[in-house]
Amino acid sequence: MVSIESYPDIVQEILREYSTHQPAYGDVDMELIFDRERDRYQLVCTGWSQKRRIYGSLIHIDLKGDKICIQNDGTEVGIANLLVERGIPKQNILLAYQSPDLRQYTEFALA
Repeated sequence: MVSIESYPDIVQEILREYSTHQPAYGDVDMELIFDRERDRYQLVCTGWSQKRRIYGSLIHIDLKGDKICIQNDGTEVGIANLLVERGIPKQNILLAYQSPDLRQYTEFALA
């Protein structure tokens, strides 16, 4: 199990890894946004595909107390799974994008 103090480093490491993945279509940049003061971390896609604007958050994670709150996860693997692989307990990972009514059916934090 890893310490809570290492959570920001682990989150940033995962987002950095994903920022190197380039979409198969369009001219899209992967932009890292790290607000270390407020513990908010995002990977945002920006660019163009043909004549269509591409913009959106692929991954958004906030750290709140002892919880890693996954606000958005646009990955196939699932950021929560990567966090668990790195030693973060499931009870410290909140799938914030999941309805509170449905969280009881996951192995992760309820709130």
